[in-house]
Amino acid sequence: MTAGPAARPCGSCPYRRDVPSGVWHPSEYAKLPAYDNDTAGQPPHLFLCHQQDGRVCAGWAGCHDGAHLLALRVAAMSGTLTDDDLEATINYVSPVPLFGSGAEAAAHGLTDVDQPDERACRTIDSLTRKRARA
Repeated sequence: MTAGPAARPCGSCPYRRDVPSGVWHPSEYAKLPAYDNDTAGQPPHLFLCHQQDGRVCAGWAGCHDGAHLLALRVAAMSGTLTDDDLEATINYVSPVPLFGSGAEAAAHGLTDVDQPDERACRTIDSLTRKRARA
């Protein structure tokens, strides 16, 4: 089972407007725009939190219209999410500013991916330490 989104997107979420560019590998940013497509053209799998906590990404849930996410329809049919977690994901509203689309989030994230600034490097270091402990 996968849990619904956390109360707020994590501090390194690629959908957050306040996260520095270049934190994630380009392949991670490349996944974001596909969820902007019409429902039938979207990936069928849930976008999970990069913190690897077994939850739906709160940034993803807040950025996209859950009622039109193919992944949520598939999760509902397969039982991947409980009814409560499904409803929480569809109705999720982020308490922090998010990009308006996956394409916007990806464009921002890729801007400095080859030369992340000091703030991005601190975020990367923090994530690396956290994953090493897991």
